Amino acid sequence: MNEKLFLRNPEQSELGKKIIMHSIRLIHKNGFEAFTFKKLAEEVGTTEAGVYRYFENKHRLLIYIAAWYWAWLEYQVMYQTNNIHDPVVKLKMIIKLLATTVKEGVQTSYVDANLLHQIIITEGSKTYLTKRVSEDNNDKLFKPYKDLCAHIAQVILEYNPNYRYPKSLASTIIEMAHFQNFFKDHLPSLTDFGDKKDESDTVAFLEDMLFRVLNCHEN
Repeated sequence: MNEKLFLRNPEQSELGKKIIMHSIRLIHKNGFEAFTFKKLAEEVGTTEAGVYRYFENKHRLLIYIAAWYWAWLEYQVMYQTNNIHDPVVKLKMIIKLLATTVKEGVQTSYVDANLLHQIIITEGSKTYLTKRVSEDNNDKLFKPYKDLCAHIAQVILEYNPNYRYPKSLASTIIEMAHFQNFFKDHLPSLTDFGDKKDESDTVAFLEDMLFRVLNCHEN
């Protein structure tokens, strides 16, 4: 993890791990706007000053857990596609990982990947839709997200080496997976599958869009 995200590495102490664990739970439960270090400290059983020893502010904490998720997701993509040679199967697996809920019970140490996936859908864009985005980008705070996009872009080129916009398509697919699932659950009239609220419909839509685009640019 980028050392500029924290003041003290939360992974190196039990208190730090509790801060990460309970911040995920609180943000998922109440939303990022209502989340404060005071509430987090009460949940963890420490002081507000104790939380500030780890993170400069709550936005840096949000970027931290988002970066953790993107790094974890890139690992999942690499692991799940490692022995697959067909780029079609690879791309379908990637879409499934992007657009479906983490399997129940999947938890890595002190991070609940299922809750974190839901936070990324609802709060993830708040990590970079800020006035400081350029400064944060210069500090390489978004590198895990960029690495995931680059990995997906490479698989896109495996399928169609002549496609001219692989990174743009990769980032579009990632964001579309989140937006469509958010719309499905909260603004259903913006989707064609709000009534069923089935993630498989989101997967089918993304597959249809991705392969139509790639097949239209074969030459």
